[in-house]
Amino acid sequence: MALRTGLISRRRAVLLAVAPLTAFAQQDIPFVCPMDPDVRSKVPARCPRCGMKLVAGIPDPREFRVDLELTPKAPKPGDRVRMVFRLMDPKTGKQAKLQLIHEKLLHLFLVSGDLSYFAHEHPELQPDGSFIYRTTFPKSGEYRLLCDFYPENATPQMIARTLYLPGTVSATRLKADVAPQRGSNLGVSLRMEPAVPLAGTKTMLFFRLDPPDGLEAYLGAWGHMLCASSDLIDVVHTHPAWEDKGDTIQFNLIFPRPGLHKVWVQFQRLGVVNTVAFTVPVSSI
Repeated sequence: MALRTGLISRRRAVLLAVAPLTAFAQQDIPFVCPMDPDVRSKVPARCPRCGMKLVAGIPDPREFRVDLELTPKAPKPGDRVRMVFRLMDPKTGKQAKLQLIHEKLLHLFLVSGDLSYFAHEHPELQPDGSFIYRTTFPKSGEYRLLCDFYPENATPQMIARTLYLPGTVSATRLKADVAPQRGSNLGVSLRMEPAVPLAGTKTMLFFRLDPPDGLEAYLGAWGHMLCASSDLIDVVHTHPAWEDKGDTIQFNLIFPRPGLHKVWVQFQRLGVVNTVAFTVPVSSI
């Protein structure tokens, strides 16, 4: 077992949270959503898309550190694993104070190296400021642990830790799959514009829900999406482009590189969270 760490390049934390904010400041736009920097206002307000409070000025873009403690220290597939996360401020050396992101302080995404396993969880805050989550990893191989959080007086972060479980790893080849998928109580089909996404340009992804009745907000949004490149280098956590709901939910996404990308989307219907996945081929310009 081994661990790695790193800041993931993704829409909220890197691609749009630094450069676009600078551009907005140059336009004298004082209040910007830290999650969706294209949402801005000349007066204090909340983002109509994600509900975050708009902030004035340019937050400090410093990268925080995620310390991870495992019990057992060298877990194997099938073990019950206790994970303790400590989110450290590089400026003070102390544990970070966090703001809510979509009703939670910490979002944890667990993705296996072959992209066959996915979970979106929320570790519990402890009195000492750490977060605890328990799980069982189903098989050997690499897992990416993606910690998504928003420290006070800083920018939103998605920090990755990588965990390796010992044992034989079976080779699974990723294949394009954009056919309709079925969740627990919801069917989801995908249409894209352009039909074949181009790396580096905006793609609109339209998810049609069947049946559309009974759709409920899940963690403050009509849907959640995690997109990962086949090598798990590029990861994006994002939300619908519009706050309106209907039988079709639109997400906008810029795929950073050509190749296959796994896209997980989550929608809540009648109290049940439906998670479905598509494997999207992306072409070069």
